[in-house]
Amino acid sequence: MVSLQTITKQKNLLKKQNNMPLKQFIYTLLFISSLGNAMAQDKSLSIENTLDIVRKYHPVIKQSFLQNEMAKNELQASRGVFDPSIQINTQEKTYDNKLYYKYNTSELKIPLWYGIDIKAGTENNIGERLDPTLTKNKSAFVGVSMDPFRGIIVDKRNAVVRQAKNFVELTKNEQLLVVNDLLLEATSAYWNWVNAYNINSVLIKSVQNNKDRYEVIKKSYISGDRAPIDTTEALTQLQTFEMMQNQAALDLQKAKFELSNYFWTESGMPYELEDVIKPFNNFDMASINPIELGRLEEMVNQATQMHPKLKMINAKSTILDIEKRLKTIELFPSLKLNYNALDNNFNNISTSINTTNNVKYGLSLTMPLFQRQARGQLAKTKNKIEDLGWDRKYLTLEIENKVRSSFAEFYALKQQIKTNEAILNANKLLFETENTKFQMGESSLFLINSRELKFIETEQKNIALKTKFYLSIYKNLWAMGSLN
Repeated sequence: MVSLQTITKQKNLLKKQNNMPLKQFIYTLLFISSLGNAMAQDKSLSIENTLDIVRKYHPVIKQSFLQNEMAKNELQASRGVFDPSIQINTQEKTYDNKLYYKYNTSELKIPLWYGIDIKAGTENNIGERLDPTLTKNKSAFVGVSMDPFRGIIVDKRNAVVRQAKNFVELTKNEQLLVVNDLLLEATSAYWNWVNAYNINSVLIKSVQNNKDRYEVIKKSYISGDRAPIDTTEALTQLQTFEMMQNQAALDLQKAKFELSNYFWTESGMPYELEDVIKPFNNFDMASINPIELGRLEEMVNQATQMHPKLKMINAKSTILDIEKRLKTIELFPSLKLNYNALDNNFNNISTSINTTNNVKYGLSLTMPLFQRQARGQLAKTKNKIEDLGWDRKYLTLEIENKVRSSFAEFYALKQQIKTNEAILNANKLLFETENTKFQMGESSLFLINSRELKFIETEQKNIALKTKFYLSIYKNLWAMGSLN
């Protein structure tokens, strides 16, 4: 039994041809029948080949990967908040050959989790008119600074990195969604091309059959076995099929150009599908009957858990939850603590530093009285979260209904094909029987033409139903968000 899951595994046919030109690559993947050096190659294109080529070369796919890379680069940039930094400052003033001051300061700062900064550095302050608050000559310091509200209660640095990580997840699912939609468009274009190709083939055969019949009837008329009106009716039938075939050929060209929109070269140039390439398909009932989709409820559960749209909602929800915590902490006062241990003995700082007498510390407290900005920003974030909650409910229902609709369409088309196949066989039998009676002189050309028109109409409908059926398989994958 062919399952829906089997189709999803056919994704890796292109991995070994990364550097091959598209034209050569298509011919390599196509089902090629080599009948000898004197015979031409038969080139056919399957739906799996088509989707693999789109995945490999289409500009939209490449753009989606670029968006992914941009998100990863943003994550790397966000981690810069934990990068250690070195700061060196030098100031000097000389006037009337007097050295007023010369300040040399170097500092190493290491940001840590929970908003804590570890600092260590040296100072060398010399001159006749130094700032009295500064320590003369060489000194060293080791210290720590922190904001307990914006560090320990909510780690702003960690929050920024977590938001960037979730943005990468969001972008990844955006990419999957873009690929999912694009591959459905390509699939629709492929089966439209298959439909146009098969209808055109049927009408080409019908035109040839009517040409042969017209020649036979014309010879019979010349020999006196047929009335003149029979040649007129035969010619009218031939011209009718010729018009139908001309329209079918035009439809085939349009379908080919539409499908060519999804074929690009590795260098980013559009590629036009050649006329010698034909679709690879098997439309007999023996290949259609075994195809099943599986259990509907399992498909619905998978879609509601794994669909890229819902995963995007989850990533957005996490980002907004982090933003809500960051906005909430803005309601707290800004309390900054700074502590430095000092020592003049630069050479023995590790052993002789006096943390009791030689210290420098500070504290600053800032708090807006009305908190209007913080309260407004927090309320805005809560509105976004509520809005996202409604999006989740709506999208979950929409996805469930799409899966159920595609599932129902698949089995409805399968039943319609069985019914129409029986009608087609009946019309074919009626046409062949009427043709036999006509050759025996027991029927009229009018009945032959009527039977043939009905048979061709049913055959066209049969082709359309089968292409819709195969398209519905991929619609089910698309509705589940797994056509990627």
